[in-house]
Parts: sequence; C-alpha cells; structure tokens
Amino acid sequence: MSPDPEHWNAAALEHLTGPRRGKLSWVTARAVDACLLSDNRLVFVETDPDQSDPNAIARFRRVGSTYEIEAVGTPQLWVNGQPVQSAALRYGDVIEFGETGPLSRFRLYDDSHGPGLTVGEIFDDVLCYVRTSRRPLHRRLGFAAADLVRRLARDTSIVFRALVVLSLGVLAYALFLQHRADQTIRAQLESGTVQIDAVATALAEARRESIRPGDLAALQSELGERLTTNAERLRALEAQSGASRRVISTAASSVAFLQGGYSLRHKETGAMLRHVLGQGGMPVHLPNGQPYLSLSGTGDVAEVQFNGTGFVLAGRDLLITNRHVAEPWGSGARAGGDGMEPVTTRFIAYFPSQPTPVTLSLLALSDSMDLAVLAMDRSAGVPGLELAAETPAPGDEVIVMGYPTGLMSMLAQSGSTFVQDLKEAGETGFWVVAERLAAAKLIAPLASRGIVGQATETTVVYDAETTHGGSGGPVLSVDGKVVAVNTAIIPEFGGSNLGVPAGHITALLQKLTMTPGQ
Repeated sequence: MSPDPEHWNAAALEHLTGPRRGKLSWVTARAVDACLLSDNRLVFVETDPDQSDPNAIARFRRVGSTYEIEAVGTPQLWVNGQPVQSAALRYGDVIEFGETGPLSRFRLYDDSHGPGLTVGEIFDDVLCYVRTSRRPLHRRLGFAAADLVRRLARDTSIVFRALVVLSLGVLAYALFLQHRADQTIRAQLESGTVQIDAVATALAEARRESIRPGDLAALQSELGERLTTNAERLRALEAQSGASRRVISTAASSVAFLQGGYSLRHKETGAMLRHVLGQGGMPVHLPNGQPYLSLSGTGDVAEVQFNGTGFVLAGRDLLITNRHVAEPWGSGARAGGDGMEPVTTRFIAYFPSQPTPVTLSLLALSDSMDLAVLAMDRSAGVPGLELAAETPAPGDEVIVMGYPTGLMSMLAQSGSTFVQDLKEAGETGFWVVAERLAAAKLIAPLASRGIVGQATETTVVYDAETTHGGSGGPVLSVDGKVVAVNTAIIPEFGGSNLGVPAGHITALLQKLTMTPGQ
C-alpha cells in the first residue's frame, strides 16, 4: 500500500517504538484496520467501512483530507498522551495503541508534506516520545537518546552527516584548546598565588621586625648594652693578637652593607603587585596579618626589603656575596612559572666612611654554590680583599666580618645621641635609617673570631659568631686573605657556621666574560 509518488495524498504511521521502530506503515484506503499481533507488531488491513477485522485494535477512516481514528473493542487508545475513543488526526499526532502496542506518529503526505523527514522533525519525534510515553522517565530518556542518534545517522542526508562530523571535530578541537588554555591559566594563577603569598609573608615578617618610633626608647637601652658587649669582644680580640687587629682594620673598608628590595610583576601586562587600600587610603591587612596584595591595587608597590654583606675583590671593582642575598626570592620564584616574575626595585651597597651608596647589578650566579658576583656603577675606591690560594685546615684561626642583624647592629654601635635624633625625627624607615647612618659615617662591619672545625672542597665549618645579615661576608685567614664566603648558620649545632671555599669564587670569575674596565 504505497502511495503514488506523483501525487502525495496518503497517510502513514511512523513507528517510534516496537518491533517496526523507524519504519512506515502506509494508510491509503478509505478504511483500514490496525491489528496488534502477539509479538506487538502493528499491521494494517484494508477492510469494508462498515465491518471491522476481528483482530483490530483501531480503525482509520478517511474523512475529508485526513483520517479519523477510532478504538475497536476494549483496548484503549492514546493520542498525544490523552486517552480517546475516537479523534480526528492531524499531521504529527502521536498515537499509542493499548498498553503493549507501539508508539507511532501520524504523517499526512500531501502537496506540502513529503515522506522525507527534516532534522527538526526527527528532534520533534524524540521530544514527543519523551512527553507522551507512559514509560518511567529514565527509560524514556535512554530510549530517546539512542533513537535520536540512530535516526540522525540513518535518516538524514550524507551532506548533513558530514557537516555533523565536521562540527563535532571542530568542537572537539575547540574543547581541547580550551582545556589547554584552562591548564595554562590555572598554572599561572597557582604560580602567581604561591609567589604573592610568599611576598605577603615576607612583608608581614618585615613589618614585625621593622623599627617603630615607639620602640626607639627601649632600643636605646637594649642596643647600648649590645654596644658594650660588642666593644668588649672587639677589644678582647684585638688584645689577643696584633695580627687580628691589623686584619680587621685593613679589611673593614672593603666590606659593604647591602640593601635591596624586590617586587613581583605580571609577565604579560607588566603590572606591578601593589597594596590594596581601604577606607582612608590605608593598606588593607588580611585576618592572618598579611597585607592584601593585588595587581589591581592602587597603593604603593609591594616591596620586600632585604639586607646582607658583600666584599670587594682586590684589583677588581667586583663585589662578592651569597646567591641568596643577590636573589632573595629563591630559585623557585626565579623560575616563576608563567604568571609572575620577581623584579629588583633597588639594590645598593654602603661602604664604611662613605656617605653615598653604590648601585649594584647582578653579573653572575653560581649554579652549584651559594655565590654571586655583583657589578658596581662606580668604583668604591677601596683596596679590596685577596683570595687565599688554599682551603684552610681544621684548627686554623679565622675572622668573620659582616653586618649581622643588619641595621640593628649598626644602631647598637651608633650611640644614644644618634638613636635619640632618630626618635625625635620619627625616621625609622628601612632606607632612611641607612642613609642617616652613612651620612654620620656610622656604617662599619663587626668582626668575630673562631676556629675551623672542618674543611672540604665544598664547605668550610667554623665557630666564629655571626647571624642573619652577615651572609655574604668574608671569612679571613690571619694574614687577611679570603678563605671562604660566610653563607649559613647552624644554631642547633653549637653555633657552628658554614662558608663556601674561596676556590669557587675563582671558578665563577673564570666563567665571566669581562667587559672593558672590569
């Protein structure tokens, strides 16, 4: 019962479920009975308009340009999900034949409707099935999804299927690129977050250790006691050996106090990490005491300040210090990930009895040792220190020079008058205190004496007293030559300290490509 292809004026049932799912049953006669077989297949039998087939479940009658359906016998019919005894059918109506029969869509093919289905009609079929079927929801959804894929793959044109495959490929590629971009952004954020947290922690620590105007009165008394202790220790050292006295006085002018600051900068935009300001223009602090920092902050650039010790080499306007002094942010931050990068904001050196600082720049870092070579923007005008040819032996005496505790040790030696002037002026900032000390010619290194306990190719261990701030200072033999660079303290091991043997300085210098004038 197929219609004449020259003139579409027939009806068909497209079976959405059941054994004939996806197939068409044509209805072309004036009266057709729909019979449900034992295997739930629906068959159509042309019959007399006044008589019904004994196995019929429903009858289709031609009424005008469409068909009317009527239930036959006891089985119930549903049209568009509603139980009916009879109903005039319209194009697209969904019919369910009894409790066990198939779900079918009524199609009327005429001048405006042909047998080919559009993509929209396929989707509409699936949605109608989901709306009208009386199966459990999870079974409806599963069946609808499978049927949609099947019909799109089978009933659509080759061009449409090719476009779908191409679109899916483009979508998959776009998702892949988005995933890569998300990973990159996530890595940037994680890297930036770690670095920002590290800077915030360093700033909070510096804030706790900074000199406050209210502390100067107590500092006057406390540092006066330190001055007395240091002076007594120095006098005892000088009394023990005239050679030690000569070494200290000769080397002191070549030992510099280093000051520096660094911040973080976004690699792509160049934006600097800044303090976030709150009401009244005051910097905001988080509940844990750390400053609130952001690339979009409107406050000052978040500058982490540091200090250390360095010394000039004889015959060269080069300054030697520790790697961790020259780049205090560490190797992990220097690699920096893809988000933020550390930037030195200021790096200077003060020499004893010189009122103005020398600006420093990094020349070389050792890959294996805690050593760095710095260039100075002008000659310091100091004799410099010579390097020892041999590593010291256990039992040898050494003298360590530097600026342990940084500004605090120099304030201890400055005297109560200087501290009183600072208190009255309210000048306690990191940079301004150093400027005041240099102007008053109060910058001078401290010296301590000790014995070498162990010496290897990579480390010299000695018990001369020092602490943070003394990093990068020279470890001198009794004849005034540099045998090591002070680098670390081991407080849990009887106050022992570590130094990098001077031979590694020579190796690092040999790797430098010297420019004229150096």
